[in-house]
Amino acid sequence: MATAIRQIRLRQPRLWQRVSTLMWARRALWLVVPVLIFAMFRQGIGILVAIVSIFLSLTLAKALSAWEQSLRRQFVRDAALPKFLVDKLMAAHPQLKRGDADLVLRGLRQFFMAHLRSGKQFVGMPSKVVDTAWHEFILHTQAYQLWCESAFGKLLHHTPAEVMRGNDSKRNDGLRRTWYWTCKEESIDPRNPTRLPLLFALDKKFGVEGGYRYEANCKSINDASGSSSYCGGDFSSGDSGASGDAGGFGGSESTSISSGGSDTGSDGGGSSCGGGCGGD
Repeated sequence: MATAIRQIRLRQPRLWQRVSTLMWARRALWLVVPVLIFAMFRQGIGILVAIVSIFLSLTLAKALSAWEQSLRRQFVRDAALPKFLVDKLMAAHPQLKRGDADLVLRGLRQFFMAHLRSGKQFVGMPSKVVDTAWHEFILHTQAYQLWCESAFGKLLHHTPAEVMRGNDSKRNDGLRRTWYWTCKEESIDPRNPTRLPLLFALDKKFGVEGGYRYEANCKSINDASGSSSYCGGDFSSGDSGASGDAGGFGGSESTSISSGGSDTGSDGGGSSCGGGCGGD
């Protein structure tokens, strides 16, 4: 465990320290400003000065928050993940080679990014092989907690991999958020995808037993009689107002989009259903 913690700290020392510093600076601002404003009134400084001070403080707080979120996104994309996760993945899924395991960890980063960009709302895990990596990371509690503190400011609790579940709006909305933000991370139109984001392609790509399989074009599934698969249209609509935009899914689209795994998100086999037609 100590080795995993050192990997996180030593490979990205400035990044996680800057995230922590900005987080505490923003919190300290809300403690210091009221004291300063109270002192101004006690000394007879005019109300206009106080209003200007409040405005400047709010502006500074917003700037610090935006900077902090930018650093958190950079941390999720670039910060070290413990090296032992590759060996754990290869042991749990013997068909994986080392390069395959690295690709799975990229999928885990996509999942973490979906959580961050959705405003740290609940997101569903759509991949069993990525869920394996996530679970193995969590077992090393201190390393995982340190990583989460830098990435999200709090612990991200584990929920099992799953597909759409009937009328379970919380779970379904969580999967919609994951679909939406992983698409955005790879510059894919979440309503009209031409390929899958990496996270949704991995189970099929590596033939994971019991894994969830998705397609980019749902017509074949819609036409198949008695199909138990889940269609991409299910990710773009819902009863809870998740309409397929940032407003429905939470988070912000004002930041630049990473290159993600643009050419590895599909299995290259021409299956085409991506809004998330998924089945066991």
